[in-house]
Amino acid sequence: MARFNTPAKARPVAVGPIRTKSKKTTTHEGADGFLRDARSELLLLAVSNFVGTDSFYESAAVRDGRYQKLVRKMAVKDGDWTAQLLAWLRGPEANMRTASLVGAAEYVKARLDAGITGNNRHVISSVLQRADEPGEMLAYWASKYGWPGGRTPHESGKMPTAPVLPQPVKRGVADAAVRLFSERSLLKYDTASHGFRFGDVIDLTHPEPKADWQSDLFRHALDRRHNRGENIPDALNMLVKNRNVRNWTPEEIVKRANYTGDELTPLSEVLAQSGMTWEDVPSLVNGPWTKELWEAIIPSMGYMALLRNLRNFDQAGVSDKVAAQVIAKLADPEQVARSRQLPMRFLSAYKAAPSLRWAYPLEQALDHSLSNIPKLAGRTLILVDTSSSMDAGFSKDGTLMRWDAAALFGIALASRCADADVVSFSSTAIYWGDPVGARTKVFDRPRGESLLKSLDRWKSGGWFLGGGTATREAVQKHFANHDRVVILTDEQAGGTGNPGAAIPKQTPLYTWNLAGYRASHAESGPFRHTFGGLNDSGFRLIPLLESGRNGTWPWIS
Repeated sequence: MARFNTPAKARPVAVGPIRTKSKKTTTHEGADGFLRDARSELLLLAVSNFVGTDSFYESAAVRDGRYQKLVRKMAVKDGDWTAQLLAWLRGPEANMRTASLVGAAEYVKARLDAGITGNNRHVISSVLQRADEPGEMLAYWASKYGWPGGRTPHESGKMPTAPVLPQPVKRGVADAAVRLFSERSLLKYDTASHGFRFGDVIDLTHPEPKADWQSDLFRHALDRRHNRGENIPDALNMLVKNRNVRNWTPEEIVKRANYTGDELTPLSEVLAQSGMTWEDVPSLVNGPWTKELWEAIIPSMGYMALLRNLRNFDQAGVSDKVAAQVIAKLADPEQVARSRQLPMRFLSAYKAAPSLRWAYPLEQALDHSLSNIPKLAGRTLILVDTSSSMDAGFSKDGTLMRWDAAALFGIALASRCADADVVSFSSTAIYWGDPVGARTKVFDRPRGESLLKSLDRWKSGGWFLGGGTATREAVQKHFANHDRVVILTDEQAGGTGNPGAAIPKQTPLYTWNLAGYRASHAESGPFRHTFGGLNDSGFRLIPLLESGRNGTWPWIS
């Protein structure tokens, strides 16, 4: 019996969830492209669309219109699947707040127009996960569908009237209000800067309070909204304490911040018990922050607030003892998971923080946030698109570009691979008419180098290349019988197009789509897979696909 001279085993064939159709199109750079089916197009657009934000190739209006049209189409054609997408989109993995809210409103509108009543209330409630979002949903619905004739009262010159709300919207918003409205959330979110306040939500949707204290809270929110006085029921203990603190003089606040004895309750405890946030403190003291004030408020600050204020802590001279509390919280894997921070947020914090004392806990936090990236055997070619179209805003505040995210995920994946080659690529064609070639730069990562240090070196060492997108040419230049190829890109290839044609058919090609444009740079199917989004969850499908198990939608375990 032959022991060695036997046929080579074929790779198992598995199929991922993102599919392309046989019909072709072109990318924005003019190369051959592939149209995706509606499910695939909607998912990739949803996880990368910051509503109201321009991308390199699409204006905000065009991009948002494409998203809304897709949601409405799929709400009628494939309602259950779309409902699951929207709930997942707002959940801890995707954490896309505005896109899920807009999607849910458009989902319900399309189904009501088509005479479909089931599941609409649940979809509205499922995407409302923060206490200001019931008001956001009402504001969006009112602005698009709530006023007779499509005009707001201001535009029509009439006195404001209540917007028209269909029952599923009313009931879904009311369900969320009961779940989310609390004393703390009222203090944080029920402000004059919101057009629809807690009292408006209660007036318009009539939520049923779940307990006596919430009944008192609802009445108080209505009194606040309708200027009927600020009498606070005794049962609302946090609101009472908050009112008392706001009646203190600035001198009393500063005195408690500086006090170290036993006769007074420490300011940190007072602020926590009264629902004060760090944003409230400057107005209380009527002056600038001091070291003592920061040290008093830090124990009650949330995870996101700590991340945003590392520079302020350093500038105020916060002591190492208090900084140690911040460091412990930042590096705690449970806190990282609970905070729902995207990996890029830790990169932003690292860039903003002047002191090196924050570097290691941010490195640990970033590592925890990327815990889904599996260890991959064999040799992996990782190509990071740093063409000019990747120098486009990836976060709504503009602090990170798409190529920042691509570099972060590419280097992070490399750190989990047994053997990886990481390459930055664009195109040598700088002017129209230039012959296309691959402009590339290999990134060598020393063993043991931290991810944040690697990202610093990537930026300072010239790995952001600019120019066009010669994806196929980059694959041809660097592929050397690797076991798999991973490309992090917006897929808007130029040059000769399809990168999948540059490698053997049975070598898996994984595309990480960071933009959600309509055209794909390669087909999807056996050995050709596309993922999208702002987190690491797609990477866990790689070993499943390579073992022959089909990948499925990210909300299906």
